[in-house]
Amino acid sequence: MRVADLQDQADILQDSPASFQDGISSIYDEDGSVKADFLTAVTAAVEAGEEAAVHELADDLHEADLGALLVALDPDLRVPLIRLMGPAFDFAALTEMDDNIREEILAHFSPRTVAEGVRELESDDALTILEDFDAKEQAEILQALPPVDRAALRRCLDYPDNAAGRLMQTTVVTAPPFWTAGQAIDIMRETDEEDLPDSFFEIFIVDPAHRFLGNVFLDTLMRARSSALLEDIMERDRRRVVVTEDRGEVARIFQRYNLISVPVVDEAERLVGVITIDDIVDVIQEETDADLRALGGVSEEEELSDTVWWTARGRFLWLFVNLLTAFIASSVLGLFEEQMQKMVALAVLAPIVASQGGNAATQTMTVVVRALATRELSRANAWRVIRRELAVGIVNGLAFGLMTGIVSGYWFSLPGIGVVIALAMLINLAAGALGGILIPQTLAHFKIDPAVSSGAFVTTVTDVVGFFSFLGIATLWFKLG
Repeated sequence: MRVADLQDQADILQDSPASFQDGISSIYDEDGSVKADFLTAVTAAVEAGEEAAVHELADDLHEADLGALLVALDPDLRVPLIRLMGPAFDFAALTEMDDNIREEILAHFSPRTVAEGVRELESDDALTILEDFDAKEQAEILQALPPVDRAALRRCLDYPDNAAGRLMQTTVVTAPPFWTAGQAIDIMRETDEEDLPDSFFEIFIVDPAHRFLGNVFLDTLMRARSSALLEDIMERDRRRVVVTEDRGEVARIFQRYNLISVPVVDEAERLVGVITIDDIVDVIQEETDADLRALGGVSEEEELSDTVWWTARGRFLWLFVNLLTAFIASSVLGLFEEQMQKMVALAVLAPIVASQGGNAATQTMTVVVRALATRELSRANAWRVIRRELAVGIVNGLAFGLMTGIVSGYWFSLPGIGVVIALAMLINLAAGALGGILIPQTLAHFKIDPAVSSGAFVTTVTDVVGFFSFLGIATLWFKLG
């Protein structure tokens, strides 16, 4: 069986010698998954311990593709693949997978091996890997690194988890203002490649105390006369961020000003690093993902690779809170038990009013929570948005109240029930609109994440108002009290 697998692998390589090395279309199928034949070839090579075949298949993969391959592989084959690749394995691939899988892989390697792997990485990628270790293991890994790299990473680890300092690359290209454009180009050409960033868009101009003065983009540098001084062609008002700035705010700065990179400075305006757009894309994706999870009551740390017990425990609290609020809503029904016994239609139709109000409130809440996260909603425009959402709730309340009233009146051959449910629908959709905007704003005012907590409160409001308005109006209309 193993011989046959290796023969299949050889056939794949022979039929399309570079087919798996030519970009995103080569190892992925139309659904974005790693191609089955490629995965089979790699699996066969790893199981057979064929180092040459593994190198042929995986050495030239981009770090993101190598990460996707590791995720797609059988868990028992991930570490053997890395060991077969040896020094050719790019540890940056470990940053392209969820934390659980990365931690499982790293647990098989000694601190010295990890140190060798992160030595060639940009500081932000190295930091992502270091964060998976406890303090003692981090110290062992750092000790095995060159002094300059060790100091830079230690400094980054001292910053808060969500600070800009955790995102930045510490390897930057700097120059004094009195250099000429020609000098800067010549010195960069003569500099050892290992001392330069893997890719960069600008050089930063600093004074003798390493304080940030400005920057020169590479296109500006290449267009300038070789005799032009850097201080004459540099951009002095370059936007910058402080190393302790929250990464969400940094992402907003990138988005607002269409940046591809931004210098990072400390409190004394000394240049300490640079954040590039690839890091910010990850931040935006993570924050959007966290907001979506929070709206559903799911922890932002939950991954598909988590165990059943961990996942169930993480979701328990949110479900428990919702259970309590459900009892509150049900208690309203208990107040009208006698009336519902007299008129069965009330018990049938009450959930419709509550459900429709909940749906409308969720729509408003989703828009508001997102607006709060992006800072589009503030005190300056709060009242205008409140009025707009209330108006939307009233318009939809009238429309759906009319539709529901006609259907209900015809269904139960009782025109009065149509009037009652129409009025209740109008009231509940208006209440849902108000709850959907006021509750997230109130929570945000008290520094409580509205994405996490709004849902349970908003649902409770619409259930209570929906039941109470419908059953209360029905009691008065049909004199059921």
